[in-house]
Amino acid sequence: MIRAFVALGSNLGNPVQTIEDAVDAMAALRGSLLAAISSLYRTAPVGLRNQPDFINAVVALDTRLSPRDLLDELFALEARFGRQRTVRNAPRTLDLDLLLHGDTVQDDPDVTLPHPRMRERAFVLAPLAEIAPELVIPGRGPVTELLAACADQRVHALARQQ
Repeated sequence: MIRAFVALGSNLGNPVQTIEDAVDAMAALRGSLLAAISSLYRTAPVGLRNQPDFINAVVALDTRLSPRDLLDELFALEARFGRQRTVRNAPRTLDLDLLLHGDTVQDDPDVTLPHPRMRERAFVLAPLAEIAPELVIPGRGPVTELLAACADQRVHALARQQ
């Protein structure tokens, strides 16, 4: 099994419920076990700013799937939740990004690992640091140092519901 990390985001419909349902769906992915779930975070949109805030989280999966197969499963989940790909950074029902797949470093048209923009985004780094504070991102450095470099970005952890 390989430890993979996946970022989740939503800002259409009921984003909190969507993220919770998506985590449940990810727990049922073939060849994978859900290992950890971060808190939910409310974050400002990046890129297209005239849209609702996002709800974000990160999960850790222990998986037997290759990066490409896992990404295919994530795309299928996005479609199941009504994701439509229009313009970049547009509002969305569900966004799933494969951040890391073990220590894999890959840059090809199908899969880029580690995720190329994760080191610039507090909405990814804060939940990732919560569930894997000792993580060192291949070729980038410790997740906590990367998060500190994004201190100017607004990220707000939501209270956990019982």
